[in-house]
Amino acid sequence: MKEIVFATNNENKIREIEILLSGQFTIKKLNEIGCNEELPETHDTIEDNSIEKAEYIFQKFKVNCFSEDTGLEVEALNGEPGVYSARYAGEEKDANKNMDKLLQNMKGIKNRAAQFKTVITLIIDGVQHQFTGILKGTIGFDKTGLHGFGYDPVFVLPDGRTLAELVLEEKSAISHRGIATKKLITYLSEYY
Repeated sequence: MKEIVFATNNENKIREIEILLSGQFTIKKLNEIGCNEELPETHDTIEDNSIEKAEYIFQKFKVNCFSEDTGLEVEALNGEPGVYSARYAGEEKDANKNMDKLLQNMKGIKNRAAQFKTVITLIIDGVQHQFTGILKGTIGFDKTGLHGFGYDPVFVLPDGRTLAELVLEEKSAISHRGIATKKLITYLSEYY
């Protein structure tokens, strides 16, 4: 079975993608290639941060890899938190504080439209490819659900459930990350 490095230290993201790649590819984690440092994210767009992380791993470790960057974009907040989603309420990357800040900033706002955007950057033998997944929904008025991570408890799907009310397999099948990963799998199946 072919191996590919996923350039993240986020165990939740690894679990989501492993479900979708099961049986087709073996995912190597960063610590398995000797990378234990925080990957750089110095850009103002999700696309550029995704590229930066993949290029960092490819250049430093000379392995085929993919990275992803994800952001929550809220229409009424001009796309916030966007590229700063993980650090919205501070550098400690506290999901509850991020959600609290978002809900506070949304008080009194009727337009609750939002989307999750994931951009995966794949580098195979030095050649770069990008795959995007978008999931549209709305921002709820409080946190609901026990599953997922990040903003999942406040992101409401068109069917009225939050992402945190879905089990991992359900979420992976429809999520922004799932959509981008399916595009990645299609490409890898044909060309790798």
